[in-house]
Amino acid sequence: MNMSETLRHGDTENIALSTRTVRPARRLRGELRMPGDKSISHRALMLNAISEGSAIITNLGPGADGASTIRCLKALGVTVERAEDGAVRVDGVGFGGLREPEDVLDAGNSGTALRLLAGLLAGQPFLSLLTGDASLRSRPMRRVIDPLRRMGGQLWARGGDTLPPIAVRGAKLSGIDYSLPVASAQLKSALLLAGLYAEGQTILREPQPCRDHTERMLRAQGADIAVADRVITLTPGRRLSSLNVQVPGDISSATFWLVAAAIHPDAELVVRDVGINPGRTGALDVLRAMGAELELLPKGERDGEPVADLVARSSKLHGVRVGGDLVPRLIDEIPVLAVAAAFASGETRFVDAGELRVKETDRIHALVAELGRLGAAVEELPDGLVVRGGRKLKGTVCESHADHRMAMAMAVAGLMAEGETSIQGAEAARVSYPGFWSDLERVSGAMPC
Repeated sequence: MNMSETLRHGDTENIALSTRTVRPARRLRGELRMPGDKSISHRALMLNAISEGSAIITNLGPGADGASTIRCLKALGVTVERAEDGAVRVDGVGFGGLREPEDVLDAGNSGTALRLLAGLLAGQPFLSLLTGDASLRSRPMRRVIDPLRRMGGQLWARGGDTLPPIAVRGAKLSGIDYSLPVASAQLKSALLLAGLYAEGQTILREPQPCRDHTERMLRAQGADIAVADRVITLTPGRRLSSLNVQVPGDISSATFWLVAAAIHPDAELVVRDVGINPGRTGALDVLRAMGAELELLPKGERDGEPVADLVARSSKLHGVRVGGDLVPRLIDEIPVLAVAAAFASGETRFVDAGELRVKETDRIHALVAELGRLGAAVEELPDGLVVRGGRKLKGTVCESHADHRMAMAMAVAGLMAEGETSIQGAEAARVSYPGFWSDLERVSGAMPC
């Protein structure tokens, strides 16, 4: 199998990315287990780092983002060890045990790691410098910096305090009553982490519901936190107890397979042990509304998070409108939902999704460009896109834009496009799903090369 090795533009870490070619699959069959949920993995690491005692985390997300969080925590004096079976042990240092890092903290490509660390470090009695790769250094940070400053935090950033790197000088913090300008779990979590070190309550008001992994985990670890009518109230003062966490499978990763099965004429895929946090299941709602044949088999709660097996079969899809309160619950899944829309009858309109422009890449622009290359009828909107389904897609050369979700979305499209679809920068998938290409080979019966 020949691979053309290329280098991501502007990548200071010299990550070699390869081109993969996907051919139409005659059938899709199999059972899959997803990598551990990235969002939960970050929080399990950080919250156990400042807890009392040691915790074992199993099925931790294996991608580069989790590794970035581990690297940063080690630099802050936390012992994190990986066992032979893949489990990770975190020895908590308690609320006052973090130490000043000797070097810049590098969050890699992870916006979650950088934003949550900014909140965690705002109340520490030392100086920290936070940065990331070229992509992360272009992502907006003012929405985190401004409210942290209102709490008394001392933070500065490049570009008029809008872009990484970020300098954080720990300060005495006060609780805040704050209405979040956007439904952002990263912003919410950063302020809750800061609130653990503040004097007085931190009250956060959400414009729309979004994933609540941080609230669930804080409650399980003994924090005084209450949630009612989209208002979160954190009262500091309680120490956190360590929490063993078995991380459920990542629903964002699972959605690639749900879409692949739904758009294929001969498919049945089972995805085991997936986290179905209500703030994360918007993609399931949309696929069902489009006519997808999905079966959800609940398996109860695991460490405060609901888990289920998901079954997807060949379906006839039709267009829908996606917007409003639904968007925060599926923002990461829009790239592959747009692929589903290309194979559905009628028009699918994604709106209120301007957040896509400040992800690993401008995903709105990237989706319009790459789906257009494949022959889809797609139109760019300021805050989303319109996909008019029904056209036959033809394989061509696509670009991942160094974005893991774009790489995998184009691979799913390639399973149904005529001819070969070559995806440049395909190894971006390893950021969140290192086993994606081997799983694709297994369920399709054909090796992407």
